[in-house]
Amino acid sequence: MNVFSNKICIVTGAASGIGKALCEALANSGASVIATDVNKEGLATSVEAIRQQGGKIRSEFLDVTEYESFERLIEDTAVRDGRLDYLFNNAGITICGEARDLDMDHWRNVLDVNLHGALNGSLAAYKFMVKQGFGHIVNLASIQGLMVSPLEVPYVASKFAVVGLSQGLWVEGADLGVKVSVVCPGYVKTPMFDTSPMVNLERREVLNAYSAWERFSISPEVCARVILDGVARNKPIILVTGMAKFMWWLTRLFPTTVLKFSRKDFRKVREKARIDK
Repeated sequence: MNVFSNKICIVTGAASGIGKALCEALANSGASVIATDVNKEGLATSVEAIRQQGGKIRSEFLDVTEYESFERLIEDTAVRDGRLDYLFNNAGITICGEARDLDMDHWRNVLDVNLHGALNGSLAAYKFMVKQGFGHIVNLASIQGLMVSPLEVPYVASKFAVVGLSQGLWVEGADLGVKVSVVCPGYVKTPMFDTSPMVNLERREVLNAYSAWERFSISPEVCARVILDGVARNKPIILVTGMAKFMWWLTRLFPTTVLKFSRKDFRKVREKARIDK
């Protein structure tokens, strides 16, 4: 039986990438989807395309950094649909640059969306789901929430925190009827990295340096299918891509070795990509 059929699902960051793919996959599975984003134009385009295919979906503007907005969305969903079965906290941003070149505004922007956005959604949904006695929160982290990656320290910090948040709620929510999963994808072909701000770095050199990882990448559509399969099986940690699974295994067994390898690889990138040498 399809566990998502006739379920009520909220997806954040639904205008593009993994969020859009999740909306499509959920709608194709018979779910009623509430797609949210701050990008009104992109969201409208995505929602209309899914609606044209017969999916049950509607759009809602949502700034995930505002807790009260999340609360209102969940309350409105409860009134309109009678319940909330799934929340997919997918909205995320990044910025590329060495920590010495980033100011506090850079850090605040990334943490506000990635960490506080997931926290706002998780807490608002968690409290509501505890009262209704059921529900499933799905937080999108990253393999960078399980291992370090240079040039994106704010992103890494936010994703490590999302993993901890999710696992803590998983422990506390089990006996209250609330399920929690955290998703840690590897390389997924989304526009986020291509369009993210780069501070004191040559974009072309950064992209060239990490182009080797593209051979292990997957599409957002494949990523969404893996995520929903893991959610349906109630997995607490959903690793997406074989490379992500391998790197997590390697990091747990040889943490210092992986850190040293990352540092050695980073030195090559710094030499080529840094503008102010």
